[in-house]
Amino acid sequence: MIKKDLTRTDRHHKKGVNSVRENIIVFAFFLFLSFVFWYLNSLSKDLEADIRYPVTYINPPKNKVVDENLPSRLYLYMKGPGFSMLKLKMSGNRSPVVVDFSKVPYKPLHDDESSSTTYYLITSGMIPDLNSQLKSICKISAVKPDTLFFTFNQTE
Repeated sequence: MIKKDLTRTDRHHKKGVNSVRENIIVFAFFLFLSFVFWYLNSLSKDLEADIRYPVTYINPPKNKVVDENLPSRLYLYMKGPGFSMLKLKMSGNRSPVVVDFSKVPYKPLHDDESSSTTYYLITSGMIPDLNSQLKSICKISAVKPDTLFFTFNQTE
């Protein structure tokens, strides 16, 4: 009730505060629920995204080792359903794509192949192989960096 000096009693004040807290909790729950439904709806559409994906390099030429300057991750620009994109982003840390030097067309940086130890590889030529390795509905539209520069060092 109201006291003679026209202030609320503590009991009525606490009841009002608890009601406001309950309303805020209910509002926050439904706001979160609407966000979840919006996100699921957006994943059902075709999206374009870039995914930073791990890569490993295998089969260098005989008696040679690839230097450490090659990137351990490539940016794959992809297009496909949102659910597939999410799956790729989540599995990207576990299963790297493989660049097999015996199958990719790398070239020496200079025309004279015997004196050159620096080579380059154009990544757009690897797109069909990378698509088959991903085994996803999503398709790669580009790979960054577009050119990989590397050297082969002799093994002892």
